[in-house]
Amino acid sequence: MSTLARARCTIGAHPCALDAALAAAVLLCMVAGSFMDPHGPEGLSWGLRTPDVLSLTLMTAGAAALAFRRRRPLTVLVVTGCVSVVESVTGDPRAPVVMSAVIALYTVAASTDRPTTWRVGLLTMTVLTGAAMLAGPLPWYAQENLAVFAWTGIGATAGDAVRSRRAFVQAIRDRAEKAERTREEEARRRVAEERLRIARDLHDVVAHHIALVNVQAGVASHVMDKRPDQAKEALAHVREASRSALDELRATVGLLRQSGDPEAPTEPAPGLARLDELVGTFHYAGLRVEVARTDQGTELPAAVDLAAYRIIQEALTNVQKHAGRQAKAEVSVVRVGPNIEVTVLDDGTTGGEAADTPAEGGGHGLLGMRERVTAVRGTLTTGPRYGGGFRVHAILPVRNRTEATAEAAAATKDPV
Repeated sequence: MSTLARARCTIGAHPCALDAALAAAVLLCMVAGSFMDPHGPEGLSWGLRTPDVLSLTLMTAGAAALAFRRRRPLTVLVVTGCVSVVESVTGDPRAPVVMSAVIALYTVAASTDRPTTWRVGLLTMTVLTGAAMLAGPLPWYAQENLAVFAWTGIGATAGDAVRSRRAFVQAIRDRAEKAERTREEEARRRVAEERLRIARDLHDVVAHHIALVNVQAGVASHVMDKRPDQAKEALAHVREASRSALDELRATVGLLRQSGDPEAPTEPAPGLARLDELVGTFHYAGLRVEVARTDQGTELPAAVDLAAYRIIQEALTNVQKHAGRQAKAEVSVVRVGPNIEVTVLDDGTTGGEAADTPAEGGGHGLLGMRERVTAVRGTLTTGPRYGGGFRVHAILPVRNRTEATAEAAAATKDPV
């Protein structure tokens, strides 16, 4: 922030201090001006003089009133106007007390509306100028009297100009904020409409084609033994419907891609078959990892296989980031009945960050793991270990509910 900006912030935060400083500066100017005599002796244009006690008192009263100009602008204008009238009538030579009235008039014009400025400005100009011309010791056409008229007009005009500029800047700021809100609301509305449209498209594709696939698959299953030709034809319809569904889904998802997005990967999704490769990358990064597996020969559904792999990957990443350089991780993959249990432990060696930082932070990593486990109808438990470290434990079903129900029904029909 620049020095000027800091000064503006300080002034805006302490307006009373600014008014007090202004009042002191005005008093200093008026006192300095009261020592100058525009009609010097021996034909000189300027000379020195000593102001009287009344003039000094009036200057002090007018300057003191300016310290309250923001709180009571009209009251301050009345006070400064009265002391200026008194000085115009009694001062000979006259002290520049009217300077305080000019600043008070400027404050009124800057803080009120234009009609008020016109009325108050004309009244102030008339009273001060009239008092100086009619009741003052100088001739009515003296330049000091004309100066009172000019300076009061300048004060009212300057205050009105400042008020107009402030209103203009505020209007621009309000329009900019309104435009920003309108753009954000319009963007949200368009996003919501696009989501609804995509949801309708996906619903139409899934509802139509999957229903057709279900019907044709049911026909094929029913006539497989007695009418193989008809079953073959039904399977051909299933294949055609599934291809059409894939094409429409690809087209719908393609609408969500940006022009610079990379092409979708053609390699298979990672799974536990690539666990050794994953552990090797962490070994290369300096993390000690021990692996224990008793799931050999278990065929996992693709979603469960991917979820197990991602959970281990994210857990080891958290160990590397939060458990310290000397930390050691243990990974176990165990088949327990109809489930597969994935556990990642670390010892949270001191010297790095706290091992339970992921749990306290509740970052996107743990949230992503929980969402993956929930998607495959599993359970996830995370938390700090007793004595230090962190534990991630996931229970993932090997078989989905449909397969388990079918197997149970078959066992009931033909127990062996």
